[in-house]
Amino acid sequence: MLTRSLLAWELTGEATALAYINLVVAIPLVIASLFGGAITDRVERRSLIIFGQSFIVANELFILVLLITGRLEFWHMLCTAFIAGCAFPFIMPARMAITMKVVGPLRLQRAMAYQAGSMNLNRILGPAAMGVIIAQYDFGAAYLLSITLYLCAITFMFGIEKNYSNERNTEKKPLLADIGYGFKYILEHRPVLICLLFGLVPMFLVMPFQNILVVLAEEAWQVEETGMGILMATMGLGGMLGAVWIAQRDDNASRLNLMISSTFAFGIFLAIFTQTENFYLALLPLLIANVCASASQTVNNTAIQLLVDDSVRGRMSSFMMLSFGLTPIGVFPLAIAADNFGAANTILAATVLLMVTVIMFYLASKTLRNLDHSINNKLSKATN
Repeated sequence: MLTRSLLAWELTGEATALAYINLVVAIPLVIASLFGGAITDRVERRSLIIFGQSFIVANELFILVLLITGRLEFWHMLCTAFIAGCAFPFIMPARMAITMKVVGPLRLQRAMAYQAGSMNLNRILGPAAMGVIIAQYDFGAAYLLSITLYLCAITFMFGIEKNYSNERNTEKKPLLADIGYGFKYILEHRPVLICLLFGLVPMFLVMPFQNILVVLAEEAWQVEETGMGILMATMGLGGMLGAVWIAQRDDNASRLNLMISSTFAFGIFLAIFTQTENFYLALLPLLIANVCASASQTVNNTAIQLLVDDSVRGRMSSFMMLSFGLTPIGVFPLAIAADNFGAANTILAATVLLMVTVIMFYLASKTLRNLDHSINNKLSKATN
């Protein structure tokens, strides 16, 4: 994902190109996620993941061929980004559903924290490798590594047992009816709705800053690919530390307080990061901000998974995917603002808006304030 953004920047030199490349991922991500969740509840989940990952390998291979032959143009990247956006909505809901079935509800938060930690470890290794590979070789070498890693992921998935929804043997409804029931389920289960909405707030308002980070790096510190690799690795380290922190906490601790405080702290430290003039000093608030972001997202995702029934877990996971879809959409206004007001000022304004929104959300929603009670009731029913 980072290599794609850097390549788009290299081809065009415009911040809005980063917005377009992420927008064409977001559109199918939002639309296809509705179908991906419903299909996850109808088919064998492991096979669905393998198929989706294989589809992405073919997509990456196409870009690699164009790079090697010197024929790659920006519109090619838009097309392949769109295809990738169609594949992810089938992979992620199935992965989330499998996690719950493997570990059970009592160990879910710890399991999701470890899963998030492993993904953030890749955010450390990936940017570090990207910075070295692109600086020493070229973008083609980075894509070759990406393809190799996806092939490894496909191989590892065969180590997971086949996994179905608990209601796979019941009479199947039309696909659109299953999608409609997903919306109905959310409206009838208000704690799930509130958690979904709260999880969307930072993903839409602030998390798109990652995609214009290359602009901030050039404007504020004049660092090149290696500097970008350091920034992304710092974010990954923060995310991994946040996940480890959550994994070591008591699963019975207050999820609400942790989710609210960590989201608010994410905004504070990211604001400090944008206003720090020294590149290396800026890494510390960036690290802490991502510790908090990882903690908030992990707790929010766990809360949703604990609140929903397994028969709709795929569909609820697909609604969680909307946060990933809104992140690329959120890049567009941030990129336009960055071109007009500067990346640092744009991200700072986004963090202020996030903190105000969190306060208003907490004060306005009684359901959010009673979140721990709702989760404890659900766990009691699951364990009895």
